[in-house]
Order: sequence, then structure tokens, then C-alpha cells
Amino acid sequence: MIVVVIVLLALATCWYTVNDMQQAVVTTFGKVTNVTDAGVHFKLPFGIQRIHKVDVNVFQRIELGYRTDTRKPDGYVVVPQESMMITGDYNIVNVEFFVEYKVSDPTKYLFSSYEPELILRNLVQSQVRNVVGSTEVDAVLTDGKEGIQMRVKELIIEILAEYDIGLMLTDVKIQDSEPPTDEVTQAFKSVETAKQNAETVINEAKAYENAKIPSAKAEADSLIQNAEYLKQKRINEAIEQVAMFEAMYSEYAQNPAITRSRMYFEAVKEILPGVKLYIDMSEGGVQKLLPIESFGSYSTTLTPPAGN
Repeated sequence: MIVVVIVLLALATCWYTVNDMQQAVVTTFGKVTNVTDAGVHFKLPFGIQRIHKVDVNVFQRIELGYRTDTRKPDGYVVVPQESMMITGDYNIVNVEFFVEYKVSDPTKYLFSSYEPELILRNLVQSQVRNVVGSTEVDAVLTDGKEGIQMRVKELIIEILAEYDIGLMLTDVKIQDSEPPTDEVTQAFKSVETAKQNAETVINEAKAYENAKIPSAKAEADSLIQNAEYLKQKRINEAIEQVAMFEAMYSEYAQNPAITRSRMYFEAVKEILPGVKLYIDMSEGGVQKLLPIESFGSYSTTLTPPAGN
């Protein structure tokens, strides 16, 4: 009966099962001899081989600056000693964040360090404080969160590779960041509201600019074309006057006396438009211009210039 009992105990303790979310580390007399995946496996009984099951296909989470508590109205409780930090411009902020990780190597996770989760927690908190401490408060509270998350993740992955404790970081998220007092919170909200209003005004100004620029360009083009037309017109008139002057000078050079007389009569015609005149040539070279029709109280005798 004793032998049968021993055999039954041996059979009962010589097999084990591993689910699909786990891996099992097998130790023989305390030394790691195998790592098994999901399924049913056999081992040596009576404590010769021991099985250490580790969740390797499960994403686990560490919360820093707060703890989830469904009993609270908000669903969480703040941990000020973890969340309170100082920024690069010497302002104080509360930053609540969490990290997701998984076991990458169950053997190193079990035997390379004591409490690897605590090591990861301290490492994450240290690097978040490091990055927040070199960032201005406006970025921490507004649009710099994504950059902080990426930088923290890069630093933690780099240091975890040096520690080699069998953990792999998958994500870092800032849950919330806010000033430590309500007054400062309201001030930052006012700043954000002012920024949004400024962006709205800028967008409206750009829309107005985009609406006015085409019409302004069209008007400018019209003015330029009109100026070019007037310019060309003046040039053509000047060329025409130069040509007329050169033609008159050519005629004048051939017979200066006749040209002077013609120019004289043309000037008289221009000065006295619509008046009928009689030219008296009876007294030699003196020409008298007498009105055929009465000038009223006005009458004169015009003598053209003499000489060659």
C-alpha cells in the first residue's frame, strides 16, 4: 500500500499545464533547465523539478501619481508624492501617468533581480521627472505632452536594455497634468482661451486677406495697364510732335520768310477764332489786317514781323 501511495503521489505531481497567456520556467534542484509554452507537460516529482509560471502574453500596467479606485466618485485617488514635479522654468505641476509593459524573458524576470516591477516603477518615475524637469510648464500642460511621452519611452527602453531584467516597455501615457492649485488652473485656462481666441482672429484675418488680395491684385493690374497705355500714348504723341517739328523745320529751312508768315497767320487765326479779317498788302511790305465785320469797340492793325 505504501508503494502504491508513493506511485500515485508521483503520478499526481509529475505533470502540469500552462495556458496560452503564460510560459513556465522549469528548475531542477533550483537550477533553470527549461522554459515551456502552453500545453500539458511532465516533470520530475517530489520537488526535484519545480514550475514557475509567468504571464508573458499579458500587458500589465503601473500607475504613477494616482491609483484606480472604483469606490471613489472620480474612480481614482491622487498620490501627491508621485505626481508633484518641478518643470524646467521652476513651476510646480501635478503629472499623473501610467506605463504598460510585458514580460519579455520569464527566466530573467524571475531570477535576474528582486521585484522587477518596483525597479520599473522607480525607473519610470525618475525618467518622467527628468524630462518634465527640462520642459517648460506651458508644454507640460498643453501641447508638449506627446513629446514628453516619446522622450520618456526612449529613455526607459534604453535603460531597461542595460538592466536586462526581463521586462519590455510598450507604452507611456500622461493621464493628466495640471497646476497644483485651482487659481493657477483657472489662470492657465484663461491663457488657453486667449490663445484659441487669438488663433480664431488670425484665421479670420487670413480669410479676409485671401478674399481681398485677388481684387487688390486685379485693381493693381488695371492701374499698371492704364499707366502703360498712358505712357505709350505720351510717347507716341511726343514722336508725332517731333516728326511734325522736323517736317516744319525742313520746310522752314527751304524758305524761312514764307514759313514765318504762315506761322504768323496761323497764330492770328488761333488767337482770333471765327473773326473775318482783310489783309491789306497795298503798302509794300506792311500788311494791315482789317476786320470785315465790326469788332464793336475793338479794332486793331496787326503788322507781321519783318526781317528774313
